[in-house]
Amino acid sequence: MFWFRKKNIGIDLGTANTNVFVEGKGIVLGEPSVVAKDKQTDEVVAVGENAQKMIGRTPGSIVAIRPMKDGVIADFDTTAAMMEYFIVKSVGKRASKPNVVVCVPGGGTEVEKRAIIDATRMAGAKDAFLIEEPFAAAIGAGLPVNEPTGSMVVDIGGGTTDVATISLGGIVSSRTIKMAGDQMDQSIIHFIRSKYNLLIGERTAEAIKIELGSASIEASRALDNMDIRGRDLLTGLPKTISIPAEDVSEAIKEVIDGIIVAVKATLEDTSPEISADVIDRGIVLTGGGALLKNISDVIAEETEVPVFVASSPLDCVAIGTGEALNHLDLYKKRSR
Repeated sequence: MFWFRKKNIGIDLGTANTNVFVEGKGIVLGEPSVVAKDKQTDEVVAVGENAQKMIGRTPGSIVAIRPMKDGVIADFDTTAAMMEYFIVKSVGKRASKPNVVVCVPGGGTEVEKRAIIDATRMAGAKDAFLIEEPFAAAIGAGLPVNEPTGSMVVDIGGGTTDVATISLGGIVSSRTIKMAGDQMDQSIIHFIRSKYNLLIGERTAEAIKIELGSASIEASRALDNMDIRGRDLLTGLPKTISIPAEDVSEAIKEVIDGIIVAVKATLEDTSPEISADVIDRGIVLTGGGALLKNISDVIAEETEVPVFVASSPLDCVAIGTGEALNHLDLYKKRSR
């Protein structure tokens, strides 16, 4: 008989992407949080990267969806199937059922949290525990979360932006807003449709954001134009146009302003002592949105506080979630 040691895992279950941290190995998987299903049989056709490639290109009988919306479960059964795929791919079918720590956005309701725990258990976990996203991000960014000193983290994900000040192993003040990477993509789609009468898809919008996106309209003027393809709404035919980076910055300005408002509001709710610590240590940005050009400079200018991008912003939450595996007893209490 072969015995397989149980490996506990941490899952950063994001709206746009899911990262899996396996105990003793580190991050072993990072794939889009997308599932392709057959509408007639409800059978899962593909998950992750394979499903991502199908978005906007599926026949009528297959639909590619994101079962997570704004950081919460929008489709329970599909989320459970997606998590089962990620768990099996990470530890193998023959492994013992792992304990799983799942990262959730701050400010979630008890119903939303319970849904994630239930979906994780349904996916094959022995037991499931939760850790809040900004706290996990702070751990992954190397901030001294357990010391009697204040730290501030801004995690800009796909569905939500989490802002929090942290001290002595807990969140002191926080805000969670549904303005993040996905909202930037939608804003780009609407802007281009309105200004150029061109319809583009989500994947094109994301590519535009990565290539041309800048939090500063002024700084964006130094960037080159980009050719994009879509469907002309006047003729119905395919069309290629060239757009300046300034248009992209204008399109996402409302989302950037919303993030800045959340940062300021969180600072206002923070005690003078922790505010002083934040001024000394600065604000740390994590998540995919931290890679947006000039965003640290814009937030620093608006808040008059130094702002830094974490060394591995895309991995911070997953690393922090994985670190929580070393303190499962603590998260058992918090998850109850």
